[in-house]
Amino acid sequence: MSSFRLVILISGRGSNMRAIVERFGSATEEHAGTHVAAVISDKAEAEGISFAESQGIETRVVQRSKGKEGRLRFTEDLIKAVDSYSPDLLVLAGFMQVLQPEFIRHFERRIINIHPSLLPAFKGLHVHQRAIDSGAKFSGCTVHYVNEEVDSGEILGQAVVPIHHGDSAETLASRILKQEHKLFPRVIHEIARGNISWKKLSDGTYALSQSSALFLSEDRALISCVSEARANE
Repeated sequence: MSSFRLVILISGRGSNMRAIVERFGSATEEHAGTHVAAVISDKAEAEGISFAESQGIETRVVQRSKGKEGRLRFTEDLIKAVDSYSPDLLVLAGFMQVLQPEFIRHFERRIINIHPSLLPAFKGLHVHQRAIDSGAKFSGCTVHYVNEEVDSGEILGQAVVPIHHGDSAETLASRILKQEHKLFPRVIHEIARGNISWKKLSDGTYALSQSSALFLSEDRALISCVSEARANE
């Protein structure tokens, strides 16, 4: 099996990064194909950096300075840092910096993120309290490709979590996080296997081609739903 290299960006403890490392391992391990080539953080004190190093994974810290010049330099430095590991896929796992359009275009169709709601509902911040306040019966998390619009890229998989009577933002967040740790590695596995990929069309644009959209429920049941795009091929 050919190598499939992941670079993970974090800002804090990196619990999703840990789940991915536990699933795929590092380049130093005898793991077929998919592995974590590097973990990069914008914070030197990020707890996840220590964990990655303990697993034999290369790490890098790229910090941002204040102001417009700081933003531009940060984007340039981050592109160089990620490029140095030649990733097949760039994974945002609790990375709290806003990625600039230049960065997204440079790694176009190679960046995925996990968001703690059932997109397209509740984009942005404070999603758990917003979901509770709305009276919704369910929430969850979504893995999606990253584009230049916030939380608006193509959806690759979702995990559904019921909202219980009396839930707080904290209790709901805790249950959703457990599903994030299951869903994120599963979607990465499907991308690495080629079951989720980009197809270039005759007009030069790209469309997502996937054999199935992944849906997980809190009771661990996995439902594989044939995507509309594949059904119409």
